[in-house]
Amino acid sequence: MRNHATLTRRAALGAIAALAAAASRPVRAQAFPSRTVTIVVPYPAGGPVDALARLLAEEAAGDLGQPVTVENRAGAAGMTGTGSVARADPDGHTLVLGTNQTHATNQSLFKTCPYDATRDFAPVAGIVEIPHVLVARKSLPAGNVAELVALAKRAPDSLNYGSTGNGSASHLAAELFKTRTGADIRHIPFKGAAPMTTELLAERIDISFATLPSVIRQIEAGNLKALGIASAKRAATLPNVPTMNEQGVAGVEADAWFALFAPAGTPAPAIDRLYRAIVTAVGKEKLRQALAAQGMTIAVRAPSELSAALPGEVAKWADVIKSARVTVE
Repeated sequence: MRNHATLTRRAALGAIAALAAAASRPVRAQAFPSRTVTIVVPYPAGGPVDALARLLAEEAAGDLGQPVTVENRAGAAGMTGTGSVARADPDGHTLVLGTNQTHATNQSLFKTCPYDATRDFAPVAGIVEIPHVLVARKSLPAGNVAELVALAKRAPDSLNYGSTGNGSASHLAAELFKTRTGADIRHIPFKGAAPMTTELLAERIDISFATLPSVIRQIEAGNLKALGIASAKRAATLPNVPTMNEQGVAGVEADAWFALFAPAGTPAPAIDRLYRAIVTAVGKEKLRQALAAQGMTIAVRAPSELSAALPGEVAKWADVIKSARVTVE
């Protein structure tokens, strides 16, 4: 009995020693990603955000060594899908392809937004930008921004501008323009770019801030006049059209932009791995050509750069929304 008890004690002590030794050895971290990565698109399938997400998913999957899927969770101006990612496990496997709407204007436009754009997300990468261009009906007696502002000031409230909807990027870009120039121009909202462009072509509205891809063909055909680019630099597809700043109107940069975000608290190594996969993907000629065909300008921003810029974007549009008293139901 004594020998058996001694052996039992020795076995127990040996087991304890083995566990202690195992605990003292460094634990190798599980490789990321360890399973499928999901990119949530907070808009319906078929739009530009969805198109970008699917291009990225296809190119990034090989680099990451795991499937990358796209899931559309549309609703509430992008807040439904975006909010779901804010509440997801912060492990890097669930991302949202956000926009200037979801991560810059929604917080100020709506009384209740189910997330905080800066606090609830970890930026992964800025990816593309889409410039807005100030276009006018072809018979408008103004060929540049200065002439438009002079025309508006000579006859206040005589001109109107169309937008793609109340609180949309085109609406806010025009209100920003009015703030910077003092031009008095009435707002006429439409349900999307197509009906707005139709009214411009029919000359029933005077001007609009439109995303370049939505009007480039009509500009090239001479059916609409491009008065200025609302971006920091000229558009490659309209190199002869000067920016607002070049025409003496500063601070009217209103690019639409798309960026990838993970939930706040996602580990830095996962963020870095995802960022490197995005950089590799957009460096491929196939993807670059596909984005150019859709009027998207590649503008990759690192996580730290995007994180630093985001509060300024939120504040900028909050000021515009407040000063113009923009409300959305």
